[in-house]
Amino acid sequence: MLDTPSQRVEDVRLQSFSVSYEYPVVFTRNAFAPGNSSLLDVLSRREQRKRHRCLIFIDQGVLAARPELAAQIDDYARAHSSSIALVAPPVPVAGGEVCKNDPNIIPRLLELLSQHAIDRHSFTIAIGGGAVLDAVGFASAIFHRGIRHIRFPTTVLAQDDSGVGVKNAVNQFGLKNLIGTFAPPWAIINDSSFIDILPPREKRAGMAEAVKVALIRDGKFFNWLEAHADELARFSKPHLDHLIKETAALHMRQIRLGGDPFEMGSARPLDFGHWSAHKLEQLTCNEVNHGEAVALGIALDTRYSVLSGHLAAGGDGRVADLLERFGFVLWHDMLRQCDARGRPLVLKGLADFQEHLGGELTITLLAGIGRGVEVHEMDEKIVGKSVDWLERRK
Repeated sequence: MLDTPSQRVEDVRLQSFSVSYEYPVVFTRNAFAPGNSSLLDVLSRREQRKRHRCLIFIDQGVLAARPELAAQIDDYARAHSSSIALVAPPVPVAGGEVCKNDPNIIPRLLELLSQHAIDRHSFTIAIGGGAVLDAVGFASAIFHRGIRHIRFPTTVLAQDDSGVGVKNAVNQFGLKNLIGTFAPPWAIINDSSFIDILPPREKRAGMAEAVKVALIRDGKFFNWLEAHADELARFSKPHLDHLIKETAALHMRQIRLGGDPFEMGSARPLDFGHWSAHKLEQLTCNEVNHGEAVALGIALDTRYSVLSGHLAAGGDGRVADLLERFGFVLWHDMLRQCDARGRPLVLKGLADFQEHLGGELTITLLAGIGRGVEVHEMDEKIVGKSVDWLERRK
């Protein structure tokens, strides 16, 4: 006689284990000078006497700005041939959102990894901006279920924020970062010489992330940004170096101590200001770059924080003033574009934000300069008033 459902006994065995992740984040200059050991040290941190097979990918924009780079890498590998074996010349990769939007990019990268017999003890090395790091990192994470990957971020935005984290992704179906993985890299090398060649707009873009992380986690760092806004607006090297290091450290601290490094919950404090930023990037077809959109999103959500009673009056003006001192324009006409029902298109960013993470809507606002607070609803009327405030400031 068959057991009825009420009589059936379930055999449930709970599997549990933990995995410790550790990777160095190196701050250096001229990493491919023959006497610089940064790359050698991270390649050899487990197997010191091994000749490590490496396949290198370089952002085409970086190669255009530094045409000598491929030869420098080749010279470096020859000078350290007992430790480094380049399996092929460096591979150029289109940079920017083109890299993340092109559906052929990931299959092409995977094909190259296969052609060169990259295995789980070989290395991929990506040199470039955040988009190239994202694409190569994603391909590396899914090839052989994950191979060793080293990042060389070459922009302020990548060196102080996206490049020091554990995420990678590409865009799909018109949605930003829809397909990706959480995959801690083998190592990150922040080479400040790459920052020297950036145009002013790209240097400025990464400064928005510094303001973001200071606002949610470190009021003293925000005060430092205000005190040195003039030097940062001129891109003073020592001040920009300090901004990158402090921002990266705060980003890494949030991942390490925030309790949710792989975003299993509903909160994403490091995405303060990003719900509208991601939508604005999409609506402008990336005419507004990520840092510019984040600056605008920070200003919007800071004003919302005041109007909703979370942040003391005056904090919004203080934040907007700092962003404008850095050179950001805190307005775009796309904020006024509406759908057929008259609803602002940017508000769709709230639904996209929730859908990307799942669970209840969770938005980080400000309870103080240096202190974030999570909320689970956004009043569209208050968003509208925040947009009005930005337009009056322009």
